[in-house]
Amino acid sequence: MDFDKKENGPNLISVLTCPECGFARKELMPVDSCLINYVCRGCGKSLKPKAGDCCVFCSYGSVRCPSMQDG
Repeated sequence: MDFDKKENGPNLISVLTCPECGFARKELMPVDSCLINYVCRGCGKSLKPKAGDCCVFCSYGSVRCPSMQDG
């Protein structure tokens, strides 16, 4: 059983990887908003979404945000 995925719903866990230092951390994604600012726990860099992406999970995560998973 996949505990990172809600039954019949989006996957809410994504691994964010910093493009600056490569530090990766598993994070819980919010379901009701996009996360547009994230501070890397490795180097302290403030990550913002890439152009065309709605949030940092879509830009740097292993799984896109819940709103993009739903289509």
